[in-house]
Amino acid sequence: MKMNLKKLVLLGAVIVSLPSLSNAQDLPSYVPHPVTVPDGASYLTLDREVQIVGNDGWDVIIDQFNALFLKTHPAFGRTFHTVLKGSSVAIPGLEMGVSAFAPMGRAMWETDRASFHRFHGYDPLDIHVGYDAFGPRSTGKTPPGIYVNVSNPLAGLTVEQVKRTLTVGSDRGDVSQWGQLGLTGKWAHRIIHIYGLDPSGGGATSFRMEYLGGLPFAPTYEKLDSQAEVLRALAEDPYGIALLGYVDTASVSERVRMLPVAARDGAPFLLPSYDVVRAGRYAFPAYLHVYVNREPGKPLDPFVKEYLRMVLSREGQAILAEQKDSEEGYVPLAPELIAAQMKMIE
Repeated sequence: MKMNLKKLVLLGAVIVSLPSLSNAQDLPSYVPHPVTVPDGASYLTLDREVQIVGNDGWDVIIDQFNALFLKTHPAFGRTFHTVLKGSSVAIPGLEMGVSAFAPMGRAMWETDRASFHRFHGYDPLDIHVGYDAFGPRSTGKTPPGIYVNVSNPLAGLTVEQVKRTLTVGSDRGDVSQWGQLGLTGKWAHRIIHIYGLDPSGGGATSFRMEYLGGLPFAPTYEKLDSQAEVLRALAEDPYGIALLGYVDTASVSERVRMLPVAARDGAPFLLPSYDVVRAGRYAFPAYLHVYVNREPGKPLDPFVKEYLRMVLSREGQAILAEQKDSEEGYVPLAPELIAAQMKMIE
């Protein structure tokens, strides 16, 4: 997608008039620093536009970020060219230097990391700028989580219990029966039936590596071909459990529910509601990632640093807050979490 300067400036005029929303109110206003991009930058197109390659779900917010950047940097002298084809193209674009940074709706997969590291000798830097969705909701995306049959009386699980149930090799022992999770009566000795998508696929592998300690899935994990098939299996099986990504259960069955999860023993069981996600309290946070190429010990590209400063500012986070009722349902970071991200780009 290519946008001309006139269109971007018009978008910017709309953006800067937005009210500060939600927790973005507690952030300082963006104070722009002058910045340029030299003609020799590898991420400039033949037309000398700044190219950004990444996730297609970012199309609306990246347009608004670009417009805000041009609005606040009238002497910048460049426009933007976006190639938003999916998260799978983001790290390759960054790796080859044809993208200023890599906006993604998920963490990079191990294959992405290994390829980038093999080419550069170090890993890309991961900056969190918000969250990808909240829920459960029927009007848009819900973050990845754990699902069970509606007849299952379990109040919730801890992350450790999820790990011991879905994988094998935990130092606290594996869980294979519902009684081990505290259920009694007819549930106590029933085997837990695990459903999911391809366990070697990118989404399942990424979740396993990020939240389940990298342990292998249990041999009883039953792979199905689609999220709809997983939901139908759960709807028919009161003893089933599943790991699923961005899914609308109501579109398939009313017999499935998302299970609340606690980050640790003694913590409350929580669903990823907007306020829970925004506060950074959901056990499986689905961050909006911006990966950047910064060699250890060297400063970040000045343009990339300035752009990220803007995204993490009050005005940048307000753009994310405006997406609450969209299909993507992006959520801004809590102010206390932004300081750590700002420190990473300094």
